Amino acid sequence: MAKKKSPPPTAAELKDLAQRLETLLRLRTLPIGMRHFDDHDSMAAVPGLRRPRAGRAFSTCQIVTQARVAGLTIGITHDNVRPWSNCGGVIGLNAPSDDYLSGRKMEGVWFADRENARLHQAQMPRVAPGRHVGLVVSPLRSARLDPPDICLFYGTPGQTILFVNGLQHGRYKRYDMSITGESACADSWGRALATRKTSISIPCYAERRYGGVADDEMLVACPPDEFRRGVEGLEALSKVGLRYPIPPYGANMDPGEGMDVSYGDGGKRSA
Repeated sequence: MAKKKSPPPTAAELKDLAQRLETLLRLRTLPIGMRHFDDHDSMAAVPGLRRPRAGRAFSTCQIVTQARVAGLTIGITHDNVRPWSNCGGVIGLNAPSDDYLSGRKMEGVWFADRENARLHQAQMPRVAPGRHVGLVVSPLRSARLDPPDICLFYGTPGQTILFVNGLQHGRYKRYDMSITGESACADSWGRALATRKTSISIPCYAERRYGGVADDEMLVACPPDEFRRGVEGLEALSKVGLRYPIPPYGANMDPGEGMDVSYGDGGKRSA
């Protein structure tokens, strides 16, 4: 008999899950949520919403940093992202410009010629434009998005792989990373918003330069139900001693004793 699917977690549940994740992985910044809005009134009704001042425009990665570092709840429309950037086109607030789609914008910058720049744009995951008027980004601990479309957090490679292990603990599947290259936000929140699938990527140059992403950070974006499964799986792993930070055993030590604790026949699991 197939296992009955649980309802998606509420904002209150996600607040609790985010706090548990912060403890389990000792995250440096806050887990956050993103949600699209189809009309201005619904977006304006989000508690504690801040909007960029008139005439100010940001990259999406800057908005994300304001939420995950400063704890702000921020709503943006297509007027709040630079018209010459890829940002609005990735999150579906406007159609990508011909300057980008043709490859002209990145020709001679990230790519040697226009054809390679065009191929890069053609393969970028994006939210289809035309439906959504705005996007709100908010820390999950504020419980202001009920629920968010996707949940995101930044982590080191060690934190990221343990979260993936948590996702696989109760329902195994293979997870693949995608790497567009520059504009890698398309591989994380762009892909997750478009497909509602867990998306893992390495932040790009622009995210690090403008969004302040640290050199050792990766990004995980996933729908709320997978966020819950990942946290619950992490807790199960913790009970058998598989926790973060991962203590190095030593390159010149025989690994048999350590492995026997987890895999040995009849051995007791570590506490």
